[in-house]
Amino acid sequence: MANLIYKSIKINYTSQGTGNVVVLLHGFLENISMWQEIIPHIAKKHRVICIDLLGHGSTGNLGYIHTMKEQAKMVKFVLNHLKLRKYIFIGHSMGGYISLAFAELFPKNIKKLCLMNSSAQPDDNEKRKNRDRAIRAVKHSPKTFVKLAIPNLFSEANKTKFTVEIKQITQEALKISPQGIIAAMEGMKIRKNRTILLKTSNFPILMIISKQDPALEYQCLIDQTKNTPVLIQEFPDGHMSHVENKNELIDTLIKFVN
Repeated sequence: MANLIYKSIKINYTSQGTGNVVVLLHGFLENISMWQEIIPHIAKKHRVICIDLLGHGSTGNLGYIHTMKEQAKMVKFVLNHLKLRKYIFIGHSMGGYISLAFAELFPKNIKKLCLMNSSAQPDDNEKRKNRDRAIRAVKHSPKTFVKLAIPNLFSEANKTKFTVEIKQITQEALKISPQGIIAAMEGMKIRKNRTILLKTSNFPILMIISKQDPALEYQCLIDQTKNTPVLIQEFPDGHMSHVENKNELIDTLIKFVN
């Protein structure tokens, strides 16, 4: 674990291994601990950088809206500090939104990009309304919000199968301040449409799509990859591939980064 100061707040990151650089960006209500079982496999041949995103883990809050662009600039700050110039990105959920914002801002720095249970499309009106409802719920009772939100990221059958993991993820999520939760939701709510990057980027893009993902509509993800060079890997379960389809995910990521 190492700390950096960015715009007067603390940024937490880790660096392991040597070789080509792989940057892992966690999702909403997560932190770098989500990657703990994946890092050793990738770090055998690569240098793996994990960063706690704004308002999550041990990284501070920068205000009341953490836009995907602001998150991407913070990530660039860390990578510049480490004197790294070219990297492979793997972003889970919100981490994928941030990876796309990064690719838009700094396309020359990216070698490859994996969107893991993520999307290039913005929130539609229905999703924005849901985020507003969720923000009200966080203001009312952050603990209740987190305790309900985490199990709902798993496929129905896996809610009982992975009770231990759900408990651990929930405990980590409960450490996030209400401001951190709300700022991330406000940022996701206003993120722009970046589907054009799926067509025009000159680096390989892999989309990991789960058939029973409660957070993202399967057909919508498939549709955005049509007539693009995007590679697709499908899993049968929910939003949390690193838990629900861990071994298959590790195999997929190793193949992709190599």
